[in-house]
Amino acid sequence: MSETVVQIVRRVLLPVTLLLGVMVLLGVLVTRVLDRTWPFTVEDGINRELAAGRTGGWNDVSLVFSTLASTQLIVVVTVLVALALRLWLHRWREPLFLCAAVTAQALVFLLTTMAIDRQRPAVEHMDVSPPTSSFPSGHTSAAVALYVGIAVLLALRSRRTGAKVAWWTLLLVVPLGVALTRMYRGMHHPSDVVASFLNGGTCVAIMARSVLDRGVRWGRAKLPTVRRPADGPTAATAR
Repeated sequence: MSETVVQIVRRVLLPVTLLLGVMVLLGVLVTRVLDRTWPFTVEDGINRELAAGRTGGWNDVSLVFSTLASTQLIVVVTVLVALALRLWLHRWREPLFLCAAVTAQALVFLLTTMAIDRQRPAVEHMDVSPPTSSFPSGHTSAAVALYVGIAVLLALRSRRTGAKVAWWTLLLVVPLGVALTRMYRGMHHPSDVVASFLNGGTCVAIMARSVLDRGVRWGRAKLPTVRRPADGPTAATAR
């Protein structure tokens, strides 16, 4: 048990804590140190351009992508996919990887928003503003962790290169679409969604290295059984 705790601390808690520190540092740089430096000085202009180009059709498309990364749907999809993986593969490694990646990004996101108080873009908001800070984007972080995590699992199970490329292409569309639509709907600055890719992607990498890597031992290794010679005369003395 003590060896398992050491592995959890070393392979999960420490990397996630380091990621949290990096996210908070980035938030400070974006909002207080480099806020008057390019490219952060053009972010407001990008948000205004996106808001000015809104149409009924794109509003509907953006709503679909935004809904795909809503908290309720992320939780439901994560649970359903985890259960499906358990029934399909008959083991806990893959379900645990996916749940851990989604949970880790959520914790980093929440703690970062508590430390960084950034206002939403100064355009019309198409959604109700949650109480969290604009930095980073929770929708984008969750979409990256969930859909990229699923892509990793499907790519590992696919033997053909074409299938792997297809899974990655199909599932990467979701977080990219979520990132664009969160800016389009006036909910986040460009740097918010860029930082969210770092958060979600790093959490996927941490959990893949910790949970999916079969070379990682989470407990004390079982010692091989050594057979002792049977009592009695050896072959040499029996002659």
